[in-house]
Order: sequence, then structure tokens, then C-alpha cells
Amino acid sequence: MAKILVVYGTTEGHTGTVAKRIGAVMKEAGHEVHVPDARDLRGAALDQAYDGVVVGGSVHGGEHQSSVREFVRRHRDLLVRIPSAFFSVSLTAAYPDDEARQDVQAVVDRFVRETGWQPLRVEPIAGALVYSQYNFFLRHVMKLIAKRHGRPTDMTQDHDYTDWEAVERFAGDFAGEVSGRSHGSEGGIADL
Repeated sequence: MAKILVVYGTTEGHTGTVAKRIGAVMKEAGHEVHVPDARDLRGAALDQAYDGVVVGGSVHGGEHQSSVREFVRRHRDLLVRIPSAFFSVSLTAAYPDDEARQDVQAVVDRFVRETGWQPLRVEPIAGALVYSQYNFFLRHVMKLIAKRHGRPTDMTQDHDYTDWEAVERFAGDFAGEVSGRSHGSEGGIADL
């Protein structure tokens, strides 16, 4: 059994749902998993031994949450010593064209530059249009963007574009990698 930390940043809550699904898959595989919001870890020292860390955030205005960037900068040494991965949730990841892929990569590249952490694995994840969580102005802006991309514009309901099977594969693959390493080593990093 490995100890895995899944830290996330979320604005409307969807990325928290993704992180919790990742954690649930890992728990089902028999691992001990902690899934905190990065805001709850501001200024806190990690006092657990972890064999792996997954960090994730959602993209708003071309960047990830400041709490996620702060967590990575503060714990960068840990992230390069043990298996770690990054997932980036955005509506742009829902679009299959080359321009969208380039936009997703540009946001990830910015995150890497700002934090100094080059994750070994990056998983772009399509997000959701959560009209129910947007204020009046943002709801209408998102409706215009959705219309331009041929997405649903019905603001009376939310629209989830996440490929949950891909999320579960990502979680399972990472947990398998961590499990393989933790059985072949002395264990994780303690008393951070």
C-alpha cells in the first residue's frame, strides 16, 4: 500500500470532483490517499510520508489557481524526488483541434515556468460548463464562448465534458507506478 497525496485547486468545484475521483480510484486499488484543496495547505507543512503526489488545477483566465502554484513552488523538491504528476482541467481540453491542444500546452508551459516544476506526466482533462456556479455576467460570457465552439448554450443546466474513463486510467496508471516504486524502495518521504 502506498500513501498518495492528491492536491487540487478549484474555482467552481468541478476540479475538486475530478481530484476526488482520482483519489477514489487509488483507494479502490488499496492505497491510502489524502485529497485536500491546495487552499487548505497554504502555510501548512506536510507531516505525512508520501510515496507519490498528484497536483491539479483548473484554468481560468489562462492560468491555474494561485494556491496550486504556491503549493508546487513550496514543495518542488518533494515533487522531483518522488513520483508526481499534474492534471490541468479546462474547457479548452474538450476541443479536439490542434489550436486547442496548443492552447492547453501553452497554459501548462506557463505553469511550469511560474513554478519551476517540470512534471513527468501531464494529463489535460476536459472540464465542465457549470452555468449554475457562474455569476450573471460570466454565465453570459460563457454562453457566447460555448456558442462559438458549438457547445450547449442552455444555461439552466451544467454540461460536463470530462472523460471519466480517461481520468480513472490516469489515476490507475499513476497508482500502479507509485505502488511499484514503493515496494522496491525504502518508502516515501517523511516529515516534510
